Amino acid sequence: MYDVVIVGAGPSGIFTALEMIKLGSKKTICLIEKGHSVETRVCPKNKTGKCIHCNPCNITTGFSGAGAFSDGKLSLSYQVGGSLPDLIGADKAQELIDYTDKIYLEFGADPFIEGAEDSLEKKAIRKRAIEAGLQLVDCPIRHLGTEKAHDLYLAIEKYLENNGVKIIYNRECHDVILENGVCKGVKIRKINGENEETILGNDIVIAAGRRGADWLEQICAKYNIAHRPGPVDVGVRVEVRNEVMEELNKALYEAKLVGWPAPFKDKVRTFCQNPGGFVAQENYDDDLAVVNGHSFKETKSNNTNVSILASHNFMEPFDQPIQYAQKVGQLTNMLGTGQIMVQRFGDILDGKRTWPRELQRSNITPTLKDAVAGDITAAIPYRTMTDIINFIKAVDKVAPGFASTETLLYAPEVKFYSNRIRMDENLTTNIEHLFCLGDSSGWTRGLMMASVMGVIAGRRLAK
Repeated sequence: MYDVVIVGAGPSGIFTALEMIKLGSKKTICLIEKGHSVETRVCPKNKTGKCIHCNPCNITTGFSGAGAFSDGKLSLSYQVGGSLPDLIGADKAQELIDYTDKIYLEFGADPFIEGAEDSLEKKAIRKRAIEAGLQLVDCPIRHLGTEKAHDLYLAIEKYLENNGVKIIYNRECHDVILENGVCKGVKIRKINGENEETILGNDIVIAAGRRGADWLEQICAKYNIAHRPGPVDVGVRVEVRNEVMEELNKALYEAKLVGWPAPFKDKVRTFCQNPGGFVAQENYDDDLAVVNGHSFKETKSNNTNVSILASHNFMEPFDQPIQYAQKVGQLTNMLGTGQIMVQRFGDILDGKRTWPRELQRSNITPTLKDAVAGDITAAIPYRTMTDIINFIKAVDKVAPGFASTETLLYAPEVKFYSNRIRMDENLTTNIEHLFCLGDSSGWTRGLMMASVMGVIAGRRLAK
């Protein structure tokens, strides 16, 4: 029995506990995490050269969550990171971002901010974006780096433990306990289903991250937790030579471009840009392989990778956007025999698949070595693929060479945060003493905004 039980040790769960401690709360806190501690979060692929399908995946689960081990970027503008400002207001969101950023600095974040200056180079990039029909979103970035994020979150992990937070690792939450509309606790067990335990609490926080979004959607349906489907993001990860993105990397580090390309006018955006980075594979439940990107502080490649995501809003009666994205991912995995697929942009335009020999004679050396050359257009829906193609052509006007024949597209890249929990500005849901935070709640997308949501919860629960 604890005062506060937190499910998920990603940024929102971590900062809930952290803020309670900083406010001097004497409440007992239990933090439950499906994966491992920071110290033991190691991806075997670094040695084996290929994914061995760890269960759970060390990239997507463990203390600090999936985001910190992909690239470790903190977006310092309320305009980036989800819809939380719609809930609490833009001014309040920016105030909390500034506050949360100072906490990251206390634990060792790099004080340098990327893209903070309104330089002549940035103005020239914005002009080209306008001419291409794209919006350039101003967002300073504090880059932790994948390896530096490891050290920072290890320090936070030790801080929580030293201040009495009980952290239970290698346990998944498979159910919540509700009595007469009040949340009383959770049921947890090992990944293999053994050793079920009941953890009771006065307040229960679900912060399950993108990986837990599908599970939380099922829990919402089971217990009538008020929610609604949101837009689903389906796309690809694009990789080009650093020379193509050099101006954008230098002036902005991460160029956040948004467009509504014809003919469908869906919102399409860049996300998670990694200068000198590496394309990576993540594994979700049922061995779903999803592409992502890493960027390190010290180790650099010759390439820049960036996600391009098309947002789709489905109308009633359809209410399973997460399952839709999963099906797209599963079909792509099927064609790639369980691996990430890669295809050259020129081959997509020519209506042909990419062959391994064509990758070998390219100017771009793929950083995801075990990606399977093939035809991603056989799996990604026509509407989404059309959005992506036309968006890439627009970005080419901002960064010439982006739409070259050799540009690499990896798939699938899908984001599981489309289930949105109904709540008010104080994070109150229709279930008493139940709070849903972070990316699994559908309100945040990324490290900073998820951390901010944790701060809000921590302040409320500390009382």
